[in-house]
Amino acid sequence: MKFKHIEQLDKFKKDLKKLLKKFPSLEEDLESLVKAQLIAYHKLKVDNHGIFAIENLGIQTPKIFKVKKFACKSLKGKGVNSGIRVTYAYFSTEDRVELIEIYYKGDQENENRERIKSYYTKYS
Repeated sequence: MKFKHIEQLDKFKKDLKKLLKKFPSLEEDLESLVKAQLIAYHKLKVDNHGIFAIENLGIQTPKIFKVKKFACKSLKGKGVNSGIRVTYAYFSTEDRVELIEIYYKGDQENENRERIKSYYTKYS
């Protein structure tokens, strides 16, 4: 079971490239995230309380989510409470995921709401 399309937005790619210097396992960890959590949440309707809808953005579609439980092998001993956060958009009718932002809580407290709005207000 997979999504029809998964895309990394350009700014996500820049975020990832920067974080890979600190956390070399991130690309592999992201693949696991998609295979395990995103598919479980969106396709199998299993909620492990690690994915949350981001509300009050003024965006009707797509739905925007934040992953709080993200296992990063480079952060040994932390498990899913690694402090890595991923924001993404899920287009349910197209079965498509767009990865918007990845950040480490030690560097940035919350998602960049302005970035999200700048991408998705065109859909609402």
